[in-house]
Amino acid sequence: MRILLVGEYSRLHNSLKEGLQQLGHEVTIIATGDYFKNFPADIKLTRKYDQGILRKFKITIYLIFRKDITQISITKQFFKHKKKLMNYDIVQLINERPFSIKGKNALKIIDFLKQNNKKLHLLACGTDYISVKYAADKKFRYSILSPLFEKKINKKKYLHIIDYISKRSYQYHQKVFRKISSISASDIDYVLPYQNHPYFKGLIPNPINTKKLTYREFEKYSPIVIFHGINKTNYYKKGNDIFDASLKIIQKKYKNKVDIITVSNLPYIEYIEKYNSAHILLDQIYAYDQGYNALEAMAKGKVVFTGAEKEFLEYYNLQEDEVCINALPDVNYLVEKLSWLIENPSKIQEIGKNARSFIEEHHDYKKVAQEYIKVYETN
Repeated sequence: MRILLVGEYSRLHNSLKEGLQQLGHEVTIIATGDYFKNFPADIKLTRKYDQGILRKFKITIYLIFRKDITQISITKQFFKHKKKLMNYDIVQLINERPFSIKGKNALKIIDFLKQNNKKLHLLACGTDYISVKYAADKKFRYSILSPLFEKKINKKKYLHIIDYISKRSYQYHQKVFRKISSISASDIDYVLPYQNHPYFKGLIPNPINTKKLTYREFEKYSPIVIFHGINKTNYYKKGNDIFDASLKIIQKKYKNKVDIITVSNLPYIEYIEKYNSAHILLDQIYAYDQGYNALEAMAKGKVVFTGAEKEFLEYYNLQEDEVCINALPDVNYLVEKLSWLIENPSKIQEIGKNARSFIEEHHDYKKVAQEYIKVYETN
């Protein structure tokens, strides 16, 4: 098969590409790199006018002419490569807004991909109309909108998420969904909102290339290193404020027994290098399953605080705290779990081993690639 993977948020598409290539398929990625993370792509589109004086220029143009010059730039770059983006058997969109642009410019791209290729497959991955609407209707026990509901943050700072359920975004969503053939979810967080959708083909776990991620068994646990990586834009959405509050207590309680590393907005390559020395990694709170960063850290044998709700445990037939720690939006709970690990370092080793085995069994990039091929081949 010739397969075009459109967009990249986490290295999901890069690992999937590696798995598909191992199975003998021809694969191309076109993406923007996802802002500061700078993920690789075969065809790289550059986001312009997003920083410094150019951003001020962009805002001025938008206020006067109601035109987003970043979106226009990405669209022009896309069509410069149009000859390389035709005649694929499958085009997979990582999200209904694969380049984080919307409206007419995004629809031009989706229309082109639909008209010049055989089939469009969509991933339920990242924020989109259906998942945000599900959260806005409070169908989750907690969600990325919980900080807004709890008035931790004002609505203005959450507009980039609320925008997904605006009337204009809903119309865009409908137009995209008329062009796709099928949908799969990358984890349980998207299975829940999509499970009754007629195009939905089920969960295909995130692919992890364990050959590129070395498992590390620690010989000493003094001090215990805790790593907290922050994306400033998503600080409240990921629950980083709750992690920060918990770490202040842990630092005071254990002093010389712990070494806490906190970093912000690092490119992907730097990020994974920074946490190599960590025993424990704090990933995200408002989740029911693990995101990509969590899975890669688990593959390295880290104990990860992330989504591991009962829906996840039941799906994989796991026990609580078996492969990771369910990170709840509760400071006292997080302090209790961190304290338990600090006082029982043998548990860090045990959970780390289980985590690596779990990734190898359920997230192996070649096994996952085979699951994608089965979905691609369905009518």
